[in-house]
Amino acid sequence: MHPMMKPALRRGWRDLETVQFGMTPAHALTLGPMDSATGSFLDLLNGARGLPLLRQEGRRLNLPEGRVDALVERLSRAGLVDDARGGGPAADALRQKESVLRRLRPDLASLTLTTPEPGGGLARLAARRALRVRVRGAGRVGAVLASVLSGAGVGEVEVQDSGRVEPWDVAPGGLPAESVGDRRDTAARAVVRRAAPERAPRRPHSPGSGAEDPGLSLVILTPRDEVAVHAPDPREAEPLLASGTPHLYAGVVEGTGVVGPLVLPGESGCAGCLHQDRTDRDPAWPRLVAQWRTGRSRRTGACDLTLAVTVAGLAAAHALTFLDGGSPSAAGVRWEASLPGLTWHSRPIRPHPACGCAAARKAKGEHSSTDGHRRATMAVQRPTTERRREAGAARPTGTWRAHV
Repeated sequence: MHPMMKPALRRGWRDLETVQFGMTPAHALTLGPMDSATGSFLDLLNGARGLPLLRQEGRRLNLPEGRVDALVERLSRAGLVDDARGGGPAADALRQKESVLRRLRPDLASLTLTTPEPGGGLARLAARRALRVRVRGAGRVGAVLASVLSGAGVGEVEVQDSGRVEPWDVAPGGLPAESVGDRRDTAARAVVRRAAPERAPRRPHSPGSGAEDPGLSLVILTPRDEVAVHAPDPREAEPLLASGTPHLYAGVVEGTGVVGPLVLPGESGCAGCLHQDRTDRDPAWPRLVAQWRTGRSRRTGACDLTLAVTVAGLAAAHALTFLDGGSPSAAGVRWEASLPGLTWHSRPIRPHPACGCAAARKAKGEHSSTDGHRRATMAVQRPTTERRREAGAARPTGTWRAHV
């Protein structure tokens, strides 16, 4: 191990004996009381030295025997220490790609904040390269979302859609103006390639085969049709539920941005649960949906550009949290925000006993995947990669005082 203080956390001395790491309440930690020798030793935790050399430096600074190991252990438990050479073989392979790592360095810094174990941030960043995500829908939301996932290091991002690019599909970070008139899926895939920090690996599969590939880590449904955003058709997700493929909904309908639910088949509420619940609360719901779906569609819907980009970013953040092994708040929840207030609020999508997804039966007496604890994500249990993560306790919010 080559310990290094996590560079993403700014350091400042609160007084002569107390040092604070980080500025925001979510990640700020204080350490003290600390003598001047121990404070000087922190500067040596820069990843350039292994533990044997650090012990020698500790003796040079007249630190008590065993203080170096105890300090490194406590800093590691507090989530303040990274391992400059940790992360495993996949991380070692990524270190060899200097240009790729330079592109992803801000993402790596962020992952070190949410990953307490030394070397865990780079391990998760490297693991993204082995994942496959499919985005269904390449409008203002879908194309931007796909490019963000690709730019964040997801190894393979597929985009599915039909038709040709219209002028109102164009968005910064998404489909460019010069793609108007081109096939929508082809143009979106070009955007994904340009955003990627490296070339996507070749896979022995055919994206247009129709059947859901079991190697998919996540499918994100970003329909351009407003009705499909507001009332997702459960039939569209039946192949995903049957194959156990996690999927996330996102879109804009009549000036309202929607993110979620993230559906974990057999665990959390799905589009069918949403439909059944709405029918329970409003008997006219099925009649309205039928009219909306068969009615004459408008040429363009109300999809504010800033709201579309916001939805794309939030959906991408939820997707990455899930792919990295966390439990995003969109699991079993639909987040909505409407113009002009843009106040986000959540609507739980609970498993419904009348839905055939079986989540309601499993939810009885079993651990819920949406209780805020980390979980072994389905994304990393699928054939895309063989890695597993053990669930661990979430890091406490606010400041924490460790006496060393």
